[in-house]
Amino acid sequence: MESKRKLKLLDIFCIASGAMISSGLFVLPVLAYKYSGPAVILAYFLAGLLFIPSILSKAELLTAMPKTGGVYFFIARSFGPFLGIFGGLAAWFSLGLKSAFALIGIGTFLEYFVPEVSYFQIKLVAAYFCVVFMIINFYSVKLSARIQNGMVFFLFLACIAYIIFGLNRSDSQNFIPFLPHGMKPFLPVVGLVFISYGGITKVASIAEETENPSKTIPLGMGLSFIAVQTLYVLCVAATIGILSPGQLTSTLTPLTHGALKIGGLAFCIVMSLAALTAFFSTANAGILSSSRVPYAMAKDDLLPNRFSLVSKKTRTPYFSIIITGLFMLSLILFLDLENLVKTASSLQIILFMLANLSVIIMRESKMINYRPTFRTPLYPWIQIFAIIAYGFLIFEMGRIPLIISFSFVGISLAWFLFSARKLKRQSALLHLVERITAKELVDTTLEEELRTILHKRDNIIKDRFDHLIEECPVLNIKERMTRDEFFEYISKILSGPLGFSPEKIKQLLIKREEESHTVIEKGLAIPHIIVPGQNKFEIVVVRATEGIVFSPDEEPVHVMFVLAGSQDERNFHLRALMSIAHIVREHNFYSYFMRAKNEEVLRLLILSSARERILKPFAIPKKPKKKT
Repeated sequence: MESKRKLKLLDIFCIASGAMISSGLFVLPVLAYKYSGPAVILAYFLAGLLFIPSILSKAELLTAMPKTGGVYFFIARSFGPFLGIFGGLAAWFSLGLKSAFALIGIGTFLEYFVPEVSYFQIKLVAAYFCVVFMIINFYSVKLSARIQNGMVFFLFLACIAYIIFGLNRSDSQNFIPFLPHGMKPFLPVVGLVFISYGGITKVASIAEETENPSKTIPLGMGLSFIAVQTLYVLCVAATIGILSPGQLTSTLTPLTHGALKIGGLAFCIVMSLAALTAFFSTANAGILSSSRVPYAMAKDDLLPNRFSLVSKKTRTPYFSIIITGLFMLSLILFLDLENLVKTASSLQIILFMLANLSVIIMRESKMINYRPTFRTPLYPWIQIFAIIAYGFLIFEMGRIPLIISFSFVGISLAWFLFSARKLKRQSALLHLVERITAKELVDTTLEEELRTILHKRDNIIKDRFDHLIEECPVLNIKERMTRDEFFEYISKILSGPLGFSPEKIKQLLIKREEESHTVIEKGLAIPHIIVPGQNKFEIVVVRATEGIVFSPDEEPVHVMFVLAGSQDERNFHLRALMSIAHIVREHNFYSYFMRAKNEEVLRLLILSSARERILKPFAIPKKPKKKT
C-alpha cells in the first residue's frame, strides 16, 4: 500500500523551515561569535550560498524522481545498493540525531521556567515530547503538518518582531571591529554554521506524500531557503547590535537575552516560547522525514519488510515511525551527543556531496527516462564546486566525527554483503560505465522504474496506444534495404497477426506508397494501410541503422512506424498517427532513438512519451474468440 498524497506548498515550506530553525538560530550564534566576532553575520550568509548547489541538485533529482526516501533514493539509484545502504543509514542516523538534539535543547530554555533543572530532568522532558511527536506522526501526516505549520507561523512572527525592534535599538559600535580575529578562524565558522541549513532537504524524503511533488517541493524548498537565510542574517545582526560582546558570550540563549533587553520580561517569554517552538518543530519534522528513510529502504529490500508496513487507516508507515522514535529516545536517554552531533553534521555533508555527484551520474548516464522538470543551471560546474567545498568542510569537523563517519561505510558494507549483495537492481553508474566502455553490462530495470515514476509524477494513465506498443514487434534492422525489400520483410512479420498472406500485405503497402508518399520528414516514415476484416490493428516499430531507401532522390529513412488496421478502426488509426506525431516532436527523440542500445530501450522511449493520452472512447477491444 502506498502513501497518500496530502501535503501542499505551505506544508512543505513549513516543514523545511521548521527543520532549519532551531539551535542554528537560538544557540549556535554564540559559539560562532567567539571565533569570528560580528563577522558571524557574513558567515551565515556565505554558508547559505554554499548550500545553494545542494538545493538546486536536490530540486533536479526530486523533479525527476519524486519518491519517498529522498537523498537515500537518489543515491541508491545513482550508485547502487551499497552506497544506497550507506546513504540510507547515514540519513536516518543524522536526521534522527539532530532531532533528538533539538529536543534536548529545550532544556536550555527550561531554566527560565524551572530553576535548577537537572540534566536528567531535561532528558525526561525531551523523551516525553519525542513520544508525543511520534504519536502525532503515527496518527496522521496531515495532522503533523498542520501542527508544524502553526509552530512555524508563530516562530516567524516572533522573529520578525525581534528583527524590527532589535535593529531599531542596535548600537553600531558593537559591529566594530567586524573581523577581530582575522580570516584564519573565520573560515571554519562558515563550516560550523553551514549545517544550520541542513534541515531544508528533509522534505525530499516525503515526496510521495506531497501533491504535485515535482513542482511543490522545489518551490517550497526555494521559498523556505530565502526566508530562513534572511531570518538568520537579520536575527544575528539584531542580536549583535543589541547585546555587548560580554553579554553575548556569557549566555547560550542570545535571542532570549536580546528580547529581555528590547521589551522586558513579556518579550523575553515570547522569544523563549519561540525558541521552544523551533526545537519542537525541528523534532517533529525530523520524525516525519527520517522515518520515511527506512520505509523506502525496506521497499527496496535493503531492510526487513516490516519497515515498509503502512497503516490501512492513516496511510502512515507506522513501524518505521515507531522504530525511529525508539531510536531517538535511546539517543536522548543514554548517549552523550556532543561528538555524535558533529558526526551527524559530517554525515550530512557527505550526503550533500553524493547528492551533487548523483546529478552528474544521472545526466551523464544519458538514460532516456531521467527527465527532471527542473534542471540545475551552470551544470556541472556548480556540482563540482560544491563537492570540493564540502570536502573542505568535512575535514574542518575534526578527527572523531571523521572516524565515526567512515565507520558507517564499514557497517554499510557489512550489511550489503549480509543482506543485499544478490539484489539485481541496476544503477545509473552502471549505465554510465556501459556508455563509456560500450559493453552490455546493464538491463532496463532502472529505465522501467524511472518510467513508472514519471507516469506517476505526471498522472499518466496508459491508453490503448501504450498497450499496443508494449506488445508490438520492435525491430532493429542493421543492413541497408530498398523500399520493396523492407516491405517484403515487414509483410512476413504482419502476416501472422493480421491473418493475410505476406504477398497481399506487401501489395497493400506498395499501393499505399504509390498513392501517397509515407516519408513524413527527413529520416522518418509511417507506412500505414487499411486491411479487410474487423477489430484488426497492428503496429511495428522499426529502427534501420543503415537506413531504408524509399527513393533515390531522398536520404535513407532510419525511423519507421508501420500501421495496419481494419476499416472499423479508422478513428483509432488517426489517433495513433497523432500520437506518433507528438512522440517524434519531443525533445531529442531522434537522438535517443538512434543511440538506444536495444529493442527494449526503443520500446521504453516510446512508452515514456509525455503526449496526451486518449482514454475514451478508444478502449481496448476484446479479441474475438477463435472458432474451433
